[in-house]
Amino acid sequence: MSKKIILITGASSGFGRLTAEALARAGHTVYASMRDVAGRNANNAAALAALAGTDIRPIELDVQSDASTNDAVTKIIAESGRIDVLVHNAGHMMFGPAEAFTPEQFAQQYDVNVLGTQRVNRAALPHMRTRKQGLLVWVSSSSSAGGTPPYLSPYFAAKAAMDALAVQYARELSRWGIETTIVVPGAFTKGTNHFAHSGSPADPARLAEYEAGPYEGFGEQIQKAFAAIVPDDADPAGVADRIVEAVGLPFGKRPFRIHYDPSQDGADVGFAVLDRLRAEMLHRVGMSDLLRPAKLA
Repeated sequence: MSKKIILITGASSGFGRLTAEALARAGHTVYASMRDVAGRNANNAAALAALAGTDIRPIELDVQSDASTNDAVTKIIAESGRIDVLVHNAGHMMFGPAEAFTPEQFAQQYDVNVLGTQRVNRAALPHMRTRKQGLLVWVSSSSSAGGTPPYLSPYFAAKAAMDALAVQYARELSRWGIETTIVVPGAFTKGTNHFAHSGSPADPARLAEYEAGPYEGFGEQIQKAFAAIVPDDADPAGVADRIVEAVGLPFGKRPFRIHYDPSQDGADVGFAVLDRLRAEMLHRVGMSDLLRPAKLA
């Protein structure tokens, strides 16, 4: 295994932190990016940097800011000379009836989960394209093609958009020699802060109407039902392990999509159909080379 320079977004907790630790233990240099490194995430940053036997470098990066994103990438290039792997992990969840969220809240979900990846790509990809090599790892969601509960509309819509963007980027980067792996986790009710830190509707009057009507107590019902189908031994660290495995594979051997879903919501079946249809269309129009990264470096 060759040592890689890796940038992970949203590495203060959850999948991002687990992945940063796992990749660093595998021998890579990991830039664990997060917001407010010197403030509210100071303890998280210090804990990552102090992980024995690893090279984890916490770095300030707010995916909602062009300036912050550009500054972080510039610093990494100046310090390490390259970025071999970019892991798009930063994300945020909102929970409640869709109607009770304002359009601005939906926009915020898209800003974090979709536009954030675009900002980081625009900062990092010119360096990868110059070197004609690199790997993008996108942390998607089984909700984009599997069975989903209600009351998570803003998050699910944004993750579906991010997954679609990942697929398109894969086609537009393959001739540059840049690989793509999309990791599709299922639902985890333990080991991440998705539900604990989820946003709430900003329109309490609309929320009250749902609670006073036929959806009274529905939010609690969903969370109980959701938790019931997740096995007790479901471990989100499995997501990190699969990312480590993908990074460690040789060029051209990395899978386009990896599923890790202990609750088995069917996304592996849904995406198998979608990805096959998309591939068949490229074959029909004579662009099947876009399905494999070109070896240029």
